[in-house]
Amino acid sequence: MRGGSIAVVGGSIAGSAFAGAAARLGAERIVVLERSPGRLEDRGVGICIHDDRLDELVRAGHLGRDVRRHRLTVRRWVTRDPSPGGGGPDGRGRALWAQPMPFHSHHWAVLWQALRERTPATVEYRLGTTVTAVGGGPDGAWTSHPDGTREHYDLVIGADGYRSAVRAALCPEALPEYAGYVCWRGSYDAARLAELPGGAGAWPEDECATVCYPGGQVVLYRIPGLTPGTTQVNWVFYAPTPAWLRLDGPTSIPAGSLTDGQLDGLRALAEERLPPYWSDVVTLTPRDRTFLQPVYDMAAPCLAADRLLLGGDAATVVRPHNTSGAVKALQDAHAFEQAGRAVGHPAGDRPAGSWSGLLAAYDRERAPAGRELVDLGRRLGRAQVGAAPDWAAMDGPAMDAWWRGQLTGGSGFGGQALDRAAPRG
Repeated sequence: MRGGSIAVVGGSIAGSAFAGAAARLGAERIVVLERSPGRLEDRGVGICIHDDRLDELVRAGHLGRDVRRHRLTVRRWVTRDPSPGGGGPDGRGRALWAQPMPFHSHHWAVLWQALRERTPATVEYRLGTTVTAVGGGPDGAWTSHPDGTREHYDLVIGADGYRSAVRAALCPEALPEYAGYVCWRGSYDAARLAELPGGAGAWPEDECATVCYPGGQVVLYRIPGLTPGTTQVNWVFYAPTPAWLRLDGPTSIPAGSLTDGQLDGLRALAEERLPPYWSDVVTLTPRDRTFLQPVYDMAAPCLAADRLLLGGDAATVVRPHNTSGAVKALQDAHAFEQAGRAVGHPAGDRPAGSWSGLLAAYDRERAPAGRELVDLGRRLGRAQVGAAPDWAAMDGPAMDAWWRGQLTGGSGFGGQALDRAAPRG
């Protein structure tokens, strides 16, 4: 399907992927509306992508094969050692299981920049543009802005995250639900690991560590740095809700905003629950690289109608345990592109150039895929945080059986296969 005007609300990974897909479909005008006025490159969150999913996305043209990434091969699960101090001989705790991990890690900003570089110059990016309301109907859609202006398009795509204005217009009843725990997050230059006992070599570069304790876990791995040739430490610390956190709706505490008392609480939790080495890895993180995200999940019942379409976290909020967020956003964009190509040719009840046919095909494919990922995230969250086993009693065979039990009846750890993202007639 060619022609038409498309607005993409949100310019991060999902938004850039949808903008590129719309350009390849031949949309006449594409405008990306991003509310942040600053540099999106400053976002430093780590992302892991399964090797098979990355290969599929490269072959489909969504990513270049040269996108910078860091190789991971093993996920080592550990817990505190019963010896005094809990660290064992090397301070890293007692090993529970060495799980194969065929993933590469990415820096959010590096991956985003790779997507931006593949987006044609004809796509108009507007930073610092807030969308206050959205609407749509059979003949088109519109966005409204703080100055009262309203802009009209053939299609508005919501790639505006878990607090999506587009989702509020399409299905206002779909609200993210709090999972009952939070994740602290942080990152910093991996060269600082040299300050720890044993130096940087105490933690192999291809190893993702998952440190388990009653009530939570910490996942730690390296990611590419912003400067080629450098790496960063990235960690996600699942923990009980701090007493000071007030949840009036989906929110987060951004980097640099935590008080001394709040950071002291994180450090105390790390020292109490983690082996000494991993506690030190977490507490090395500077204030301006530490933040907190309450964990939510949500699957919108409808992803496309009335010339409005949802993608990425606007469509489906999945707990981070799945390691599938970036893949899911790119697969949403792939499904949109495939649906657009399908309706470009007469086929059954989908006449050429039919916007309604595109929306129906997209919703038919991505709504159930999103629900499956949310269900898996909830199972993983219960098994690893909410109703975790007695880690002291676990060993390799028990861990392997425990992990397989979490995946029974579903799929999607690391993301679903890309053929799942192609529309079915």
